[in-house]
Amino acid sequence: MFGTIFSGIIFGVCGLIMIIIGITQLYSKEPVGFYSGVKPPETEQLTDVKAWNKKHGIMWIIYGLIIWACCVCGWILNDDLLALIPYCAGTIIPVFFMMAYHNKLIGEYAVKKEK
Repeated sequence: MFGTIFSGIIFGVCGLIMIIIGITQLYSKEPVGFYSGVKPPETEQLTDVKAWNKKHGIMWIIYGLIIWACCVCGWILNDDLLALIPYCAGTIIPVFFMMAYHNKLIGEYAVKKEK
């Protein structure tokens, strides 16, 4: 039981951090990045910086909420070992969807280069 509570607190804080990242991206004036080591695009490289930032911010907020929902599932399971399944699934699986969504946004908002 202690492991479930401790893990839940750690993952809950991680979810909060993701939500804070999303909120800061929502209100950023400069183009935001994906935090993958790749520099964010320049303002001139995007057709709509505000929409780009908004969609990235919402993506991170949803990620934080998914982490929180998985924490609740872990607490409901009330078993140290079984609780790891939603904790890990809620933190790892969404990252792949986020990467795919980020690439979709690049295609949607990147300035098309003329040939």
